[in-house]
Amino acid sequence: MLRDERLGLAAAIAGFALFSLGDAVTKSVSGAWSPLALAALRFVIGAVFLGFLLAFREGGRSFIPAHPFLQLARGASLALATVCFFSAVFIMPMATAISIAFVAPAFTALLSGPLLGEKVRPVTWIAIATAFAGVLVVLRPNVLALGWSGLLPLGTALGMSLLVITNRAAAGKGSVLSMQFFVAVCTAALLVPVSFIGDASGIAMFTLSWPDWSVVLRTAVVATTGTAGHALIYYGTTKAGAATVAPATYVQLITATALGWLVFENVPDFATIAGAMIIVAAGMILWWEGRLLASTRER
Repeated sequence: MLRDERLGLAAAIAGFALFSLGDAVTKSVSGAWSPLALAALRFVIGAVFLGFLLAFREGGRSFIPAHPFLQLARGASLALATVCFFSAVFIMPMATAISIAFVAPAFTALLSGPLLGEKVRPVTWIAIATAFAGVLVVLRPNVLALGWSGLLPLGTALGMSLLVITNRAAAGKGSVLSMQFFVAVCTAALLVPVSFIGDASGIAMFTLSWPDWSVVLRTAVVATTGTAGHALIYYGTTKAGAATVAPATYVQLITATALGWLVFENVPDFATIAGAMIIVAAGMILWWEGRLLASTRER
């Protein structure tokens, strides 16, 4: 049992580290191609790969979703998170973007009441307030320097929280592989037209052009690290349990900070470090409360 927990935790840590590696590759494309087109191609590649895998393992009937509108809602949530995050990574240090994005659990707790009918406990409200206080600490210098685009990571957090909520609603409505395929297909289907809308907007960062082969290769790396990361985290969760694996998500912040420092020379400032610590503390409060509730229900 202890060996399974260690193996599962190690797999999850590797999965979250892969996410940061993919984020670093994403940032390396900054200025070479539109972040919207990058996001669209990333999910097209992922959907094609997952589609072949799904056909091989589960056959043609598995391509028919039981709840298509729910799958579309999952795709829309992930599309929002990805567009905001890729755009944020293009214009700000990875550690800053990821620090703010880690407020997603607070968004989830806040929205689970009206969307899922869950009761928001007093401790949860304290954690939510703490998380948003941390966001304000990180955001203030970035919004002053970047303008409204500094708020992009909040869009990432909102999208990820909506994805968590729609994933809860979709639980048990298909295999894990089919759920991954459906969300990738829906996200790609939404992001392809969005990339053309971005080009038509006249915003320089979103201008479309024929990508260099190296950009396509890097996008494939992002798709591969993302898919492999999700697979490792899923494997880790099955071995060690969600409660054991959950804190490992903060490895992503540590890895992103290290990669940003070493590769892009983005040294995190005091506001980013202080705000990130506050946000992480809020996340740990939510994790602790979740474990406490789970143990209470088991009794």
